[in-house]
Amino acid sequence: MRKDFNLSLTPKQASDEVYYRPIIASKMGVDPEEITAIVVRRRSIDARQRQIKINLGVAVYLGEQPQPERKIYDYGNVAGKTPVGIVGSGPAGLFAALRLIELGYKPVIFERGKNVHDRKRDIAKIYREHLVDPDSNYGFGEGGAGTFSDGKLYTRSKKRGSVTKILEILVQFGADPQILIDAHPHIGTNKLPGVIAHIREQIIASGGEIHFNSRVADLILKGDECRGVVLNDGQRVDCAAVVLATGHSARDIYEMLYRSGVNLESKPFAVGVRIEHPQALIDSIQYHQPNRGPYLPAASYSFVEQVNDRGVYSFCMCPGGFIVPAATAPGELVVNGMSPSKRNSPFANSGLVVEVRPEDLREFQQYGVFAGLEFQKSVEQLCFQLNGHSQFAPAQRIADFVAGRKSADLPETSYRPGLVSSALHDKLPKRISSRLREGIQQMDRKARGFNTDQGVVVGVESRTSSPVRIPRNEETLEHIRIKNLYPCGEGAGYAGGIASSAIDGERCADALVETLKG
Repeated sequence: MRKDFNLSLTPKQASDEVYYRPIIASKMGVDPEEITAIVVRRRSIDARQRQIKINLGVAVYLGEQPQPERKIYDYGNVAGKTPVGIVGSGPAGLFAALRLIELGYKPVIFERGKNVHDRKRDIAKIYREHLVDPDSNYGFGEGGAGTFSDGKLYTRSKKRGSVTKILEILVQFGADPQILIDAHPHIGTNKLPGVIAHIREQIIASGGEIHFNSRVADLILKGDECRGVVLNDGQRVDCAAVVLATGHSARDIYEMLYRSGVNLESKPFAVGVRIEHPQALIDSIQYHQPNRGPYLPAASYSFVEQVNDRGVYSFCMCPGGFIVPAATAPGELVVNGMSPSKRNSPFANSGLVVEVRPEDLREFQQYGVFAGLEFQKSVEQLCFQLNGHSQFAPAQRIADFVAGRKSADLPETSYRPGLVSSALHDKLPKRISSRLREGIQQMDRKARGFNTDQGVVVGVESRTSSPVRIPRNEETLEHIRIKNLYPCGEGAGYAGGIASSAIDGERCADALVETLKG
């Protein structure tokens, strides 16, 4: 016999079955020993009231044991099958590859960067020597931008595909099964590289190919049809179709597409800062108590405000995390955030960004569809110059930023290259800084203590999404003009994170196979 329950428990009660088994037994009118198994199926935190509650959805078994419910996906051998090119090995590219294998096609992935092991060495150079390899960094390399920057899996894209399937596949390749339960699942930057490596091993074992240090320089076009790719060493590779899964920072790919006559269009994006607080301060604000205690995780937050007809919002919030240097080329400074699986850093950080629309960029209109990219570059290059032409990041105490004064000193930070005090309120474009300052004040009215001199704003958070979209037919998912070319994921403008990019990768694989068979 199985019976399902929804429980609202204290953090301690929800922390161990030893506490909630008697509660369930009492609800069922049975002895706790009669319960043969309890399976937690959903878990979320309700911190809206002063008494924090943990909501558990559980399946309770009497006189029987639960049967395995998680599906295991089988990947056959596709060596010698029809090859499909995939540009990029981020979540969109990798999940497109896995789905192609399921459907009997051979994925051939071209990745400009290195595998996760070698990529770590190049990331270490950013910290030690302030040197950015344009093909191997926090943005480029096996696994894409998400590999070394957190591994959050929350998405609102549930109508576009199966989030559950994406999570099950990640668990199959080594992620913690808890991601199948939590309302806001998270793998952790210390765990995700291993998961990515296991996916790569499966693709190769199934007869697929992954070529590292292979930057795509051009497409092979015959009329209005894509027939393959040209690599940076001049090698031409023929494919039945090509999936473009390059991520939001591959600016050279956009330029190549434009030269090739591939349609592009401008789209809204966002630019701002990373804002960092002591985690203990965020805990006290969100949990309404001085200390969160042993049973609650590091608290997170999410804010959305309107300032002068533009959205100001938190983005990619990293409780118990770190700010990292995420530039993808020399001469620029970009910051991002990440959290390890335990979220045990003493700092909490989040992107805090302002919506930018194409019509806001009149001073860059001479760049046409690339106006947003040029604006991004200008802000990143400005921050690089403000910090003394290194990966030291310009920063300001939060309260000083809001008040419009340069900070005399800066508090301790998680950003390991180091910070340089700078008047970001004056140096950033006014359309950005003025809205951020007002936005922080609005957020402080909802979360007293958010505007504080204990934390910092750090410049610049500019890679929330791409300012360019590669338009596609929403029925076939092909590019609107070029046949057998499938723009996919964040870089194409159709996703916004690991899970939604993975879903889009699967959708593109399904669509292109249907077209090829048709």
